[in-house]
Amino acid sequence: MKNYNSSPRQNNQTPNHSRDRNNKTVHWFSAIWLRFSLRDYGFCMATLFLFCFGSLVYQLNGGPPKVLLEIRRYLGESTFVDDHGPPAPRVLPFPSQVIYNRVGKCGSRTVVLLLRILAERHQFNLVSSDIHNKTRLTKHEQVDLMRNISSIPQPFLYTRHVHFLNFTRFRIEQPVYINIIRDPINRFLSNYFFRRFGDWRGEQNHLIRTPRMKDDERYLDINVCILENYPECSNPRLFYIVPYFCGQHPQCREPGVWALERAKQNVLENFLLVGILEELEDVLLLLERLLPHYFSDVLTIYRSPEFWKMGNLTGTVKKHTPTLEALRVLYHRMKYEYEFYNFVRDQFHLTKKKIGLKSARQPAPREPSFLRELALRTPEPLEEEEEEEGLDDANNWLVQP
Repeated sequence: MKNYNSSPRQNNQTPNHSRDRNNKTVHWFSAIWLRFSLRDYGFCMATLFLFCFGSLVYQLNGGPPKVLLEIRRYLGESTFVDDHGPPAPRVLPFPSQVIYNRVGKCGSRTVVLLLRILAERHQFNLVSSDIHNKTRLTKHEQVDLMRNISSIPQPFLYTRHVHFLNFTRFRIEQPVYINIIRDPINRFLSNYFFRRFGDWRGEQNHLIRTPRMKDDERYLDINVCILENYPECSNPRLFYIVPYFCGQHPQCREPGVWALERAKQNVLENFLLVGILEELEDVLLLLERLLPHYFSDVLTIYRSPEFWKMGNLTGTVKKHTPTLEALRVLYHRMKYEYEFYNFVRDQFHLTKKKIGLKSARQPAPREPSFLRELALRTPEPLEEEEEEEGLDDANNWLVQP
């Protein structure tokens, strides 16, 4: 008897059914494998991202992230310092050593007041010397001062009335210099009347400042002083700005070509910027561009009414312009001062051009005809006392504001 249940059709259905079941099982395992592979891939990418991010944080902070240190401290004493040494020091801005060897009666008190505000805002060390009467130093005094300056925590800005110091001569790292100068005759006039009559801060201010000055000298007409060749109105007293840039060499104090050329060379090689007071706002803007970690926002502060409330009583009183004849004589005596001033002004305008700064102020002419309007050209800054050589030095060379 034939068995119809084992017909070929039935025999063919059984393997096909098994094959379908096997295919379903393979697809199910493939889906599971694909799902786990995508999950693992995402996990690996997340781990790599966290590692890169942690490495970036490590480098930006000059050491391991704080959270890792806290974990190590929680788990036990860390041997990281023992194995790898101390963390890398904080990256300092460049330049991190700046000297402002301010020239007397050239707006330095204005700049120092601005620096005190900026130092607190930008967290750099401002060190301002209270010595106003010693710009020329012996060799030992130079070395001591330079070592003291170099020991100030960086970044710092040191300011003092002192002639240029050559650090490299004594194998000490040379800081960057900045300075501001002024029309030489205008600077001389400002100092002449300030020493005699002071400013609006008090009627007796000038008596306190120059107590030994006799009335004959105090009320000496400036035209007489110039035309009759009084010491105060003749060389070498008139040779004042150039030595600040020439340096400590004795020949720097002698009016002549040698001192002039050396001063020019130092401006080109050692000064980041030498501005002119007649364009003070442009000077501040350039300082903000060149030294942003020191002078950022300086122009905003300078223009604020709050800033000028600090010095609205510091204008020199009883100041007037000498006769044209006296001005011509004075101009001739200060020819090296004016040659240096014109050189600095050209360099300053060249720097403005390179940076792309356009000023609405027109350059002053070089001819002596500008002397007629000399007293009206330069805005009076906050006044400061000019140093007097020969007075006793202050007890301390540094004063932290």
